[in-house]
Amino acid sequence: MNNGLLFIISAPSGGGKDAVIAKLIKIFPRSSRLVTTTSRTPRPGELEGVNYYYISTEEFKKKIANDEFVEYNFFAGNFYGVEKVILNKFLSNNDIIFATTEVNGKHNFDKLKIANLGIFLLPESLEIQQNRIEKRGGTTEKSLKERLDIAKNEILESKDYPYHLVNKDGAMQETVEKIEEIVRNELSKRANA
Repeated sequence: MNNGLLFIISAPSGGGKDAVIAKLIKIFPRSSRLVTTTSRTPRPGELEGVNYYYISTEEFKKKIANDEFVEYNFFAGNFYGVEKVILNKFLSNNDIIFATTEVNGKHNFDKLKIANLGIFLLPESLEIQQNRIEKRGGTTEKSLKERLDIAKNEILESKDYPYHLVNKDGAMQETVEKIEEIVRNELSKRANA
C-alpha cells in the first residue's frame, strides 16, 4: 500500500490555510486536501465532501463514542475532526496530503505516531489577523474575540512545528512558493531514504 506524505498546515482562524492548499494541489499531481468532519453549518459556497463532511453535533458525539476519530477538537462552538477511515483512504490514494488541522490536532497526530510534517502560517500581526476574520464574515463580536484569543494561544503552542512562515497579506503566492520548496525537499529526502 502506498502511504502518502502528510503535511499539516496550521494557522489561526482566517490565516489563509485553505487558499494556500488550493494552490498547492494544482502544483503537485496526486495530491489532495484531507477533508475533515465538522458539526458546524456550511458557509456560503462551501460543499459537502469538498470543504468538510458536515454532520450534526449528535452524530459527531456518536462517532467520538465509537472511537472513529484520529483526533477531534471543539473550536468556537463546533466540533472538528479527522475520521480514521477517511485519513486512511486519503493516505492510500495520494502521494501528498495537505491537512488543515489546528495545533492541538497536530499534537494528537504526533501522540498517535502518525507521520506528518507541520507548517504553521503566522499572521504579520494580530491586527491583520482580526481584519482577515472580519472580511470572511459570519462572526459576532464575541466569536471574533474568541478566535483572536485562540490565535494567540495557537501561535504560542506551535513552537514544535518544524516550519513557520509568515503569510503576508497580498503575498500568498510567495507563501505557496515557500511551501512548494519545503514539500519538494521533503519528497526528495523520502526518495533518497
